[in-house]
Amino acid sequence: MRTAFLEHLKELEFELFNMSGMVIQAVNGSVDALKDRDIDAAKQIRKDDIHINNKRFEIEEQCIHLIATQQPVATQLREIIAILNIITDLERMGDHAVGISKIVVKLNGMEPVKPLIDIPRMTEIAAGMISQSLKAFADRDVESAREITLMDDRVDELYHQVVRELVSIMIEDPRTITRCTYLIWVSHNLERIADRVTNICERIIFLVTGELVENISKND
Repeated sequence: MRTAFLEHLKELEFELFNMSGMVIQAVNGSVDALKDRDIDAAKQIRKDDIHINNKRFEIEEQCIHLIATQQPVATQLREIIAILNIITDLERMGDHAVGISKIVVKLNGMEPVKPLIDIPRMTEIAAGMISQSLKAFADRDVESAREITLMDDRVDELYHQVVRELVSIMIEDPRTITRCTYLIWVSHNLERIADRVTNICERIIFLVTGELVENISKND
């Protein structure tokens, strides 16, 4: 029975990686749609979010089934609980990607207020954080998990930079307020995605060490 249980755990990790790939695709795709003003792509991301949600519930059901039928010991139970927490954060990241895609639709027909530079940078870092955090989970790599959280500081810096620049544009030309506000919402969604990744990293550290840490990327 224990061999079968370990096989089920491997299957869960495999599905977890599948879900993370879907989320990364949604995050990158939403900002690509913003850059390209691709309304059809933005609408497709909204439709595809159901697949991310379904994957979350599939994994959740498998986790509950394992707990109910296999009576996992402490370490194994901790891993299952970690997976349950991770899929919740991944599903929320998918929601943030949907939020960006909705903004793309709202911006349809509006002239850009500025070239998109920092928002794509935020996206690249945040998507990389998702991928690296799942690798750290698979490897049980606490050091990598801690390093990934430091990347959140860079996302925060870019977010504040975007906000400052857009506020300056609005002050200079109030006609841009709506367009600038939409871009601030985009950057906020990306900032929240990076925050969700830090949750995953904190869960990895707890899984491996039993140490419960919060806000490990913050200096204050």
